[in-house]
Amino acid sequence: MSELAVTTYGPAAESAAVLAVHGITANGRSWRTVAERMPERRLLAPDLRGRGRSNRLPAPYGLRTHAADLAALLDADGGEPRTVLGHSMGAFVVVALADLRPDLVERLVLVDGGLPLSLPAGIRSAEDLDIATLLGPAAERLGMHFADDEGYLDFWRRHPAFARDWSDAVAEYARYDLDGTRASTLADAMIADGAELYGADWYLDALRGLRMPVTVLRAPRGLTDAEPLYAPGVLDGFRTLVPQLDVVEVEDVNHYTILFAERGASRVAAAASAP
Repeated sequence: MSELAVTTYGPAAESAAVLAVHGITANGRSWRTVAERMPERRLLAPDLRGRGRSNRLPAPYGLRTHAADLAALLDADGGEPRTVLGHSMGAFVVVALADLRPDLVERLVLVDGGLPLSLPAGIRSAEDLDIATLLGPAAERLGMHFADDEGYLDFWRRHPAFARDWSDAVAEYARYDLDGTRASTLADAMIADGAELYGADWYLDALRGLRMPVTVLRAPRGLTDAEPLYAPGVLDGFRTLVPQLDVVEVEDVNHYTILFAERGASRVAAAASAP
């Protein structure tokens, strides 16, 4: 296996497909609801190295490794500039892609991610973080075994983010994610990538260098349907790095349902389809 696994949505003949990049323990099937709201567009949703059907690709991981993998994917898809979406950690990956290969990125849409996170109180550097604790149930499942698909679906049904938003799209995503008796994401990939979300110097330089339109959509609730990743007003401050940044507040969603629920996915699709 030498290439990323990719789920393709939409019409096969449409050129310059939208690229959609998932979060830190997710896979490409997380984009189904968004893709359904832009049926006229072809959408490429790869599984990043260390996740989904790409979890047998070797280390190293890290944002710049993922960016190089995505550049190879887009070159194979024709190499044209296009709209690029990223959710959560995937939003950081697409910023790294735009820095590495700006010729491939016409517009960036960052979905509840992509702008450096604040370190928790009492933590001085990213090296001191416990990424698994910060991610909660999403990371907890990586150390668990599940008897079958239904057992894994039950785990996701109990996840607080989906308490009122369970859907066929979530079930499909979960079934695809189960690799034998375990979740497909490798813990080493999660830890390596999670440490890069707090604004290293190279990443701040990448943000400063962006010249294409950049939209960021904020969820008012976070991974467990509680505190958000970005407090109200915080994203506006990043215009000192990205003056063209357009901040969109998405009502009544959390970090997951901004993609999986219709009310969130429709806003993401609208941002991706903007002229």
